[in-house]
Amino acid sequence: MPELPDIEVYLDALRPRIVGETLLGVRLSSPFLLRSVEPSLAAAQRLRVLELRRLGKRIVVGLEEELFLVLHLMIAGRLRWRPADTAVPKRSGLAAFDFTSGCLLLTEAGSKRRASLYLVRGEEALAAHDPGGIDVLGAGLARFSAVLEQENHTLKRTLTDPRLFSGIGNAYSDEILHRARLSPFKQTHQLSAGEKERLYAAVREVLSVWTERLLAQVGDGFPKKVTAFRPDMAVHGKYGQPCPVCGAPIQRIVYANNEANYCPGCQTEGRILADRALSRLLKADWPRSLEELERRLPGRGE
Repeated sequence: MPELPDIEVYLDALRPRIVGETLLGVRLSSPFLLRSVEPSLAAAQRLRVLELRRLGKRIVVGLEEELFLVLHLMIAGRLRWRPADTAVPKRSGLAAFDFTSGCLLLTEAGSKRRASLYLVRGEEALAAHDPGGIDVLGAGLARFSAVLEQENHTLKRTLTDPRLFSGIGNAYSDEILHRARLSPFKQTHQLSAGEKERLYAAVREVLSVWTERLLAQVGDGFPKKVTAFRPDMAVHGKYGQPCPVCGAPIQRIVYANNEANYCPGCQTEGRILADRALSRLLKADWPRSLEELERRLPGRGE
């Protein structure tokens, strides 16, 4: 799912292309995309784009007459900028937004249609689509700590809860926790004051650095490869590879439709966290520490 850095890059690429331009119309190819009824999508036709904003992981297109298009890409939704009147792809295409400057295509990989589009009128109606999480890049340490302390959950769950923090998902939460040297399954109420400061600094640094890095990569172009797996990431998607800081093999825990990637050397004091499915299957054969894992590697046994 595109997270804060990816959404900011989309917004940066879209602003010079559509702000000030007129939305000629929206061509829907999937009946599942549009989730609102009133106002009708036809009400947005021939209106000028006044602004673009980010609302959590949503892209908001502000139009004249206080209308807002609210687009949530979910996991596999992606945007493509094309010349005017480009046809919507048959298999992956969901919609085409036709502007006087060109065509914005919305596609979604796979067979499940999770991306959503709403048209709402007024700031109050738009606010109803805000999950409520704070923007950490604009919040101070005291506010960040107060949100952390609201509920007692694992750090992984807390960071990715859109009601608490805005724009952080599976990929960047892994990177943030690695930077902060904290276990993804440590409870929020167990954090010391120093650990909260470390986590706060890591959130701001990871999100800022990756946003700047992706903006530099795209330049004046349009994002072509928006992915949760990037070569320069430290732990996310790097299962079995050496940690760039300490060299320990990155570990992974899969649960539900999600996963947590971490470095046992940097984050868990050498402990291998139990995977609910695999550790139960292996039982006594499940390694409990880096030392035990090291002994089991080919050519390194006793």
